[in-house]
Amino acid sequence: MSEAIAPSRPVPSAPPAAPKGRYRAEPVWVPWVFLAPFLLTFGVFLVWPLIQSVMLAFQQTFGPKTSAWVGLENFTFMFGDPLFWKAVRNTAVFAAGSVCVQLPLSLGLALLLNRPRLKGRAFFRMIFFAPSLVGLVFVGLLFGLMFAPRTGLVNTTLHGLFPAFDPEFPWLQLYIMPALILAALWLYVGFNMIYFLAALQNVPEELMEAAALDGAGPWHRFRHIVLPEILPIATFVVLMSLLGSLQLFELPFVLLNGSAGPDNRGLTIVMYLYQTGFVSGDLGYASAIGWVLALFMGAFAIGQKWFSKRHEES
Repeated sequence: MSEAIAPSRPVPSAPPAAPKGRYRAEPVWVPWVFLAPFLLTFGVFLVWPLIQSVMLAFQQTFGPKTSAWVGLENFTFMFGDPLFWKAVRNTAVFAAGSVCVQLPLSLGLALLLNRPRLKGRAFFRMIFFAPSLVGLVFVGLLFGLMFAPRTGLVNTTLHGLFPAFDPEFPWLQLYIMPALILAALWLYVGFNMIYFLAALQNVPEELMEAAALDGAGPWHRFRHIVLPEILPIATFVVLMSLLGSLQLFELPFVLLNGSAGPDNRGLTIVMYLYQTGFVSGDLGYASAIGWVLALFMGAFAIGQKWFSKRHEES
C-alpha cells in the first residue's frame, strides 16, 4: 500500500522587513517634552501652593514676610475657639436646610416636569433653571433689598396684607439663617432639578408599566422603582449640596454687607477663614482653618463614594 501523503500547508511568508532608516525609536525624553508645560503649570500653581499651605498651617504670620513656627498651636486654638464652633454650627444649619428643604423641592419639581402630558415643559424648565444663571452676588444684593426694613418687598407686602405688621421688622438681624436658606433655595432649586430630571428620564418605562399592571400605587412605584434607580444621582446631588454649603461665603458676605450679622449669626467657616486671614492678617491660622475644612469635605466625599459602592454591590 502506498503511504498517504498529507497535503502540504503553505508556509506563511515573513512580513517584509522595514527599510532601514525609515522607522526609528524615539528617545525617552521626547514624551516629557510634550508633558513639560502641563507638569510645570501643575507643579507651580497646585503642588507647590499645597505644600506651602501645609507648612503655613503650622506657623503664625504677621504679614507676608514675618512668620513664626508654632507647631499645632493653630489647631489647638481653633478647636478651643467658641467663634469657630459657632461658624461650624451655622454652616451645619445651612447645609441641613439645603439638603432637607432644597433637594426635596428639586425632586418634586422634577417629578412634575417629567410628566409627558404636561404642556409647556420646556418653558417651565427654563423658568425654574434661570435663577442659577445670575450668580451668588446678584442673589445676595437682590435678597438684601427684598428683606430691607420699610422699603423691602417682604415688609411692604406683609404690611399691605396685614396692617398690624411692623414695616420696620429687621429680617436680616433676627432671621439671618432662614434668609440665607431661602436665598439659596431660590438660586439652586432649579439647578438641582435638572439632575433629578435627567435621572428620572432614565427610569425604564417597562418597569413602571409592569408595576402599575400589578396594582402598585404611585407611592409604591416611586419607593421601589424610581428611588432605587435615581439613588446614584441623588447621592451625588446631596454631596454637591453639602460641599457647596461648606464653602458658603459670597451669599452671606453680600447679604450682610461684609459682616457676619448681629452676634455672628451669619458667620460661616469660610467667612471665619476670611476674617482671620485677610482682616486679622494671620494667614497661618487661616491656612489651618482651610485644611480642617478640606478634611471635612474629603470625609463627605469618601462617605458618598462608600455609599455608592455599597449600593452598586447590593
